[in-house]
Amino acid sequence: MMDNANLAPVLEFLSQLQKHNNREWFEQNRAGYQSAKEQFEALVNQLIAALRAIEDLRDLTAKDCVMRIYRDVRFSKDKAPYRTHFAAAIAAGGRKSPRMPYYVQIAPQDQSFLAGGLYAPTGDQLAKFRAAIDHNAKPFKALLNTKSFKHLFGKLSGETLRTAPQGYARDHPEIELLRLKQVVASHPLLDKTILATTFPTHIVEIFTGLKPLLDHLNTLLLL
Repeated sequence: MMDNANLAPVLEFLSQLQKHNNREWFEQNRAGYQSAKEQFEALVNQLIAALRAIEDLRDLTAKDCVMRIYRDVRFSKDKAPYRTHFAAAIAAGGRKSPRMPYYVQIAPQDQSFLAGGLYAPTGDQLAKFRAAIDHNAKPFKALLNTKSFKHLFGKLSGETLRTAPQGYARDHPEIELLRLKQVVASHPLLDKTILATTFPTHIVEIFTGLKPLLDHLNTLLLL
């Protein structure tokens, strides 16, 4: 197991980046960034190794999964050049995989979380999900109502439509699910949890509980 005290510098670097989100400071502290990135990649590689027990991840490595820290600010009012978190999407094929990933995001001040599901769906993906709910919502609702899912994730999070999607009646019996624009399960993490020696084991437990949702969505959307 990785010594999770090593994640303390990760949180410290990100905390400083939040205060000094500019290129001059970043270049002056590039060594700190590289060290923090390597620690995060070590965690992700450890998670990949553990998840091989439940997922076919092929030759996946952390470098395939970790998100860039550089922000695309071309169309954003916020011109801060860097993300103030480290994140990775773990799935066969890496962060660009069509499969639903296991997502981990580390940020200071108790802003870290684990998640998975349909975060940025295409129109085709949403159409397939809604068609499946319209046809038979029972399997999906049964998954959400399991004791394990409720304990780990509570309920689904994400954006919803204000009204019924096109082609569906406002009084549809499954209108709450049909209004979803994102289908995401999320589990918050405190800084003290990240720094605990049991952190990698904790993540794997959460991701194991997330697997039924990801499997269900992959079955629906990859047909």
